[in-house]
Amino acid sequence: MKRVLVITYYWPPSGGAGVQRWLKFVKYLRNFGWEPVVYTPENPEFPETDYSLEKDVPENLEVIKQPIWEPYGTYKRLLGQKKEDKINAAFLSEKKKNSMLENFSVWMRGNFFIPDARKFWIRPSVKFLLKYLEKKPVSVVISTGPPHSMHLIAMELSQRMEVPWLADFRDPWTNIDFYRELKLSSRADALHRKLEKQVLGRAGVVTVISRSMAEDCIKLYNRKYEVITNGYDPGDTGFSHPPVIDKKFSIAHIGTLVSTRNPETLWIALQEIIAGDPQFAADLEIKLVGKADYKVMESIERYGLKSFVNKIDYMPHDEVVKCQQQSAVLLLIINNTPNAKMILTGKFFEYLAARRPILCLGPADGDAAAILAETQAGLLAGFGDVSTMKDHIRSLYNDYVSGFQGTKSINIGRYSRLELTRQLAAVLEGMTGG
Repeated sequence: MKRVLVITYYWPPSGGAGVQRWLKFVKYLRNFGWEPVVYTPENPEFPETDYSLEKDVPENLEVIKQPIWEPYGTYKRLLGQKKEDKINAAFLSEKKKNSMLENFSVWMRGNFFIPDARKFWIRPSVKFLLKYLEKKPVSVVISTGPPHSMHLIAMELSQRMEVPWLADFRDPWTNIDFYRELKLSSRADALHRKLEKQVLGRAGVVTVISRSMAEDCIKLYNRKYEVITNGYDPGDTGFSHPPVIDKKFSIAHIGTLVSTRNPETLWIALQEIIAGDPQFAADLEIKLVGKADYKVMESIERYGLKSFVNKIDYMPHDEVVKCQQQSAVLLLIINNTPNAKMILTGKFFEYLAARRPILCLGPADGDAAAILAETQAGLLAGFGDVSTMKDHIRSLYNDYVSGFQGTKSINIGRYSRLELTRQLAAVLEGMTGG
């Protein structure tokens, strides 16, 4: 087998969305003649811990771990947090904070830690991996970001070792939805864009997760981009006893609810339906699994929906999959941001595999909308379109009352992790003349 080095910040027992993509690629790469080696921090700052994911780590996989220093201790002390408190991604805040301290810490993060707070791991990682690769060479080096410091490690290795390099973008760099919130100086912004352009230009292959993301990257650096979406793992979805669907009309959102993902259109629609339909109110459950920004919870309370909410802070991934299959409706919310069209969350594909009706709030011309239509897996309402949202909810509720709660979810096989790894392996073969 050809060996491939995967440089990733997120690896089990890390939980959350960042770990899934490359854990699953690594799980299946041996099926296609590639032996992965994983390089990851020994002591990273994880948003969540999920030991259930360790079952997907292949037997006898070589995982190299090196210590990392990150400035989060100072950050936590500045904000009055405890050492064991988790750092949330994408500016999610579960409680109101001192706005002056928060603004200062964000300014520090954006202007002094470029491309991110893991920058201090770049130099020691390059030094370590140069020695490692001399003894144990690989055919390809892969980096996945964010954090984009991983790309800078791979870029230097590729240049100095003349080894092919694939840079994988799970999210955009300067076009990520919270980039404008970093309070960047013109100098910091220019440095971010310079580094981003270097990575896009120097990597042998750049992979992205959606068609619109590829189109967006072309504007930053004109080259070919390989689109390999996120997906679902068939190995996660089978249960000896299929989960029993909730008795309640449960509308479930799985994952983080940041402020830009606050579905006010949904809250208004539910408030109006509840006001005119006591039986709907008696049947309704809003199931929120994962962290939620305090602005989302304030919004829920403002629209009189708090009593309908079942809030679950975190579930291990194996329980999440079961929860998806149990829920009456799965809620997919696209961030209401300028890059909304390109957003394809990992959980979307797990929703497809759960074969439960999907209710999506997002742009009608986005990548998520296109896949939703292609798979016939659910219904979509645009941002602010309360009337359509109400119609969709009533339609789904009528199905629930009649006892029909299925969905076609056709053509989803192309999004299985095994098939996506086949695509990745074909790209790797092309990089090595295979």
